[in-house]
Amino acid sequence: MSCAICEERKEKRFCPAMHGRICPQCCGEQREVTLDCPSDCPYLLQARQQAREHEKPRLAGEGDRAALFPEVEVTEQFLYEREELILGLSFALAKSARADRSLVDRDLVAALSSLAKSYRTLVNSSLIYEPATANLAHQSIAREVETMVKEFREGEQRHIGEIPGHARLRDSDVLKALVFILRMGLGRTSGRPKSRAFVDFLFAQFPQKNSAIAGPEDAGSRIVIP
Repeated sequence: MSCAICEERKEKRFCPAMHGRICPQCCGEQREVTLDCPSDCPYLLQARQQAREHEKPRLAGEGDRAALFPEVEVTEQFLYEREELILGLSFALAKSARADRSLVDRDLVAALSSLAKSYRTLVNSSLIYEPATANLAHQSIAREVETMVKEFREGEQRHIGEIPGHARLRDSDVLKALVFILRMGLGRTSGRPKSRAFVDFLFAQFPQKNSAIAGPEDAGSRIVIP
């Protein structure tokens, strides 16, 4: 029988996205491009593993180095001191992705990039945020992240003074945390339009428990340096 996509080459593998059998070439070319590949597809998982082994992460976009915010230094000391913040913001992303299953890596990356640009402007010039993205899905993600930042600040305010030497959360800390997560996302996504590798990574860090997503306090120390 012929491939369900090209209808020319011989089919050799079952495609759960097509609910039919396709050839390896179409699988490789259309995976996460035109095909909404389920996260448990063995061929998708194999491709992700091979990409990780060869250490060739691709940017979800034009591959511009500026997208990584190279001027923002994120040290290991910062990761240690602000682990809870990073986990909290990552949790907010996972929560957004679970609420809207149509979201893909590019959506999370775009929202993170927009937020990082806003905080960079705030840190460098004390100006109010740059105009928000016009994309409604990205706005929703950004609101979830901002809500987490607000809750983190409020929680910190309640405990301020209780912990000697406890540092108040600065906008520059939020910027560094956002940039770290953004780099992690860019390092994990395949860069294809429908890639959900970063989304699946977040889901693995914050699994559902009794139909509710586990909070960052349940994640333990799960920061993975990209």
